[in-house]
Amino acid sequence: MSGLVNHEEAMQFIQTCYYEWGKSEEEAKARWLQIEREIAERGTYEHTEEELIYGAKLAWRNSNRCIGRLFWDTLTVLDARHVTAEEAVADALIQHLLFATNEGKIRPTITVFRPAAESREEIRILNHQLIRYAGYTTDEGIVGDPHSVPFTAFCESLGWRGQGGAFDILPLVVKIGSREPKWFELPESAVLEVPITHPEWPAFSDLGLRWYAVPAVSDMLLDIGGISYPAAPFNGFYMGTEIGARNFADTERYNMLPKVAEIMGLDTSSESTLWRDKALVELNVAVLHSFRERGVSIVDHHTAAQQFMRFEANEAKAERPVTGNWTWLIPPVSPATTHIFHKPYRNTVVKPNFFYHRK
Repeated sequence: MSGLVNHEEAMQFIQTCYYEWGKSEEEAKARWLQIEREIAERGTYEHTEEELIYGAKLAWRNSNRCIGRLFWDTLTVLDARHVTAEEAVADALIQHLLFATNEGKIRPTITVFRPAAESREEIRILNHQLIRYAGYTTDEGIVGDPHSVPFTAFCESLGWRGQGGAFDILPLVVKIGSREPKWFELPESAVLEVPITHPEWPAFSDLGLRWYAVPAVSDMLLDIGGISYPAAPFNGFYMGTEIGARNFADTERYNMLPKVAEIMGLDTSSESTLWRDKALVELNVAVLHSFRERGVSIVDHHTAAQQFMRFEANEAKAERPVTGNWTWLIPPVSPATTHIFHKPYRNTVVKPNFFYHRK
């Protein structure tokens, strides 16, 4: 059988694992001989549980866009390679959310479903994130999250119906092979949400804002040692600016800065009053305050940058070069106040890693 796996990537992964585990060259060679036999017989090989766990951790460590890589070795890996049916996939995703949420003490988690192979139907999770708010097009404009409008319409075409509100939780949508996608409602117990209030501006609560606690990306594939896992949703915990400066503030998302400025009585007659900047800071203050008041894990961008500095120091000590995508690593609020803004990074892609699916 012709090989389906890149031998060089597989060998490099095994060498990395066994070196970092402190195992001997003989042990690495013995494992490689096993893998070579598997590839010769069926064109691919199967990761041991230990390899899968470490490979997923390395994928986080190598993620150029992530500022939170200091905690790469704390990732909990849930092995779901045995799952074959849509209902079982949905159950595993709900269990992922329950485990990761941990009553607000968010645990970085990844659930890995079976790898892609020519002989099996591919499992795909069609959601961008496991938890996401719907977006509806109405005569009065978009209600909810504009980013979700196409996917919401797709869910409706499958038979799902939301309430038409600004914060309706979208269903999970699972597709296996050529079969029709199936949708599954998320139970309330699997979705922890935080209502947004401000410590000094009580009127913030009148905006009715809230956000979910677990940011679980579900539309990327995990590539480990030449093997592709097309369904491998993963989460860390939020950096406040992801919510306060992007989800709530972007004009193509919830676009809340004008309403925040109104609450604060800011002069919006000219851009030179910097009303957007003032409103943006207080919106981020509200997000951090609200999550912490509810005991939900979150980090501010200054602390996150300091944590990334520690990650860089750890990698230097281990004699590993730090790669990074500067445009993603700098926070969207006051980036020049962090060391990342003033430092270049090589955006070299190192595997294992996460990659976007083709649309």
